[in-house]
Amino acid sequence: MANALLIIDMQIGLYDGPEKPFERERVLATINQLIQRARAVNAPIFVARHTGPAGSPIEAGSPLWQLWPGLAVDAARDHLFNKTRPSCFFGTDLAQQLAAAQVDELVIVGMKTQFCIDTTCRVAVELGFSVILPEDGHTCMDTPALSAAAIIEHHNATLAGAFVKRVKAMDVWSSCDQASN
Repeated sequence: MANALLIIDMQIGLYDGPEKPFERERVLATINQLIQRARAVNAPIFVARHTGPAGSPIEAGSPLWQLWPGLAVDAARDHLFNKTRPSCFFGTDLAQQLAAAQVDELVIVGMKTQFCIDTTCRVAVELGFSVILPEDGHTCMDTPALSAAAIIEHHNATLAGAFVKRVKAMDVWSSCDQASN
C-alpha cells in the first residue's frame, strides 16, 4: 500500500485563535514527527488550508489563513491546497492528486476533529481510500456541550472500524524510528 500524510487546517487563525485547541503543542509535535516519518519513507504530504470568502478572517492570503509557522511543512515539496468545506475532497483536486501519486491509504491529522477531520475521514472511505487516524494527531476546542477531550475520544471511537484504522501516532511509519537508531 502506498501511504500519504494529509494535514488539515493547521493555520494561524485556528491554531492560535481566541480559543486554543486542546493540547495544541503536543498535537503540533505529533504532526511534525509524522512529517519527519513521511519524508523518511518518501510518502507524499498533502496540506489543506481552510479558506473563507473574501473579507473573512481566513480569506486566501490573509495573516490568519497562513499555516502555523511551527508546522514543518515545505511549500516547495509538499502539496498545499485550499478548501472551502469540511471535506478536503469537495471542490478540490485532492482525489486526482492522490490517484496520480498512486496513493490508496491516507494518514489524516490536524484540526478540527468534529468538522474537517471527521468529514474527510468519511469521504475518503467513500472514495475508496483506506484511512489511518492517529488518535493523538488531531484536535479541536471545547464547546458549550462537550470538552475537546470528549469530542476527540468520541470521534476516535465512532470512526474506528467502519471508517478508519485507529492507531497511536508513534505506530505510524514506526520502522523509521528503528532504522534511524
